[in-house]
Amino acid sequence: MATSANLNVMIKTARIAGRGLLKDFGEVENLQVSSKGPGDFVSKADKRAEEVIREALMEARPTYGFLGEEDGEVEGEDPTRRWIVDPLDGTTNFLHGLPHWAVSIALEHKGQIVSGVIYDPVKDELFFAEKGEGAWLNESRLRVSGRNRMIESIFATGLPFAGRADLPVTLKDLARLLPACAGVRRFGAASLDLAYVAAGRYDGFWERRLNAWDMAAGLIIVKEAGGFVEPLDPEGDILQDGEVICANEPIFENFAKVIRG
Repeated sequence: MATSANLNVMIKTARIAGRGLLKDFGEVENLQVSSKGPGDFVSKADKRAEEVIREALMEARPTYGFLGEEDGEVEGEDPTRRWIVDPLDGTTNFLHGLPHWAVSIALEHKGQIVSGVIYDPVKDELFFAEKGEGAWLNESRLRVSGRNRMIESIFATGLPFAGRADLPVTLKDLARLLPACAGVRRFGAASLDLAYVAAGRYDGFWERRLNAWDMAAGLIIVKEAGGFVEPLDPEGDILQDGEVICANEPIFENFAKVIRG
C-alpha cells in the first residue's frame, strides 16, 4: 500500500520511540527489587519517549502543533494541524513487566483525525490508518469482526481504579453486559483496545474518562477498518468528553443499547 509522507514520518517515529522503550522495558524486571521502586524509572522512560517523538515530528513538520501526555499542548504556527501523542500507553502494565503497551501517534487536521499509528514494540505489531485509505496491521489489511450475535462477542473496557468517580456506572455497565456476551477483557491500554477492535480481535470497546491521546490514533484505525464509533452520549464529542463506544456494524446497536442502559 502507498502511504503519505506524513504517515511515513509517524511510522518511522513510532518505531524509533518503541525501540527505546523496549530497551527500558528490559530493565523493568531488574528494577522490581530496588527499594526506590520502578515508578521513577518508568516516568523517565515515558518522558524520554515523548521527547524523541516530539523532536522527530517537529523536525519533519516544524509548523504543526503538538499535544502530548507528558508536556501538554504546544501551539503550532499552522493552527489547522497538530500531532496528538501518547508516548507510552499502558504505563501500569509497563511498570509491572506486563508485555502489553504501545506508542500512539495521531495527526489532526481542522479538528478531524486524519491518520493514526499505534505501535506495540513487544509483539512488533504496527497498526495504522489514513482517512479513506483503510486500516492496516503491518502488511495486512484490517477488518472489524463479522460476528453478529452479542452472546458470541467479546468486549474490552477499562476499569476505574484508585477511587475514580466512574466506578459505580462502570459496574452497572458490566452487570448489564456480562450476561449478554461471551466475555469482557481489561488489558490496560486503550489504544490497543481500539486497535484490537479494528483487527477483529475484540467485537467492541467502550470507556469513560479517557484523554485525547489515549484514543486519537485508535479512532481512525477502527473507522477505517469498518467499525462504528460514537460518543457514549450521542450528543457528545469523543475527544472532548473522553468517552467512546465502538463495535462492528452488526452488533453496534445492541451493544450501545446495553451500555447506554
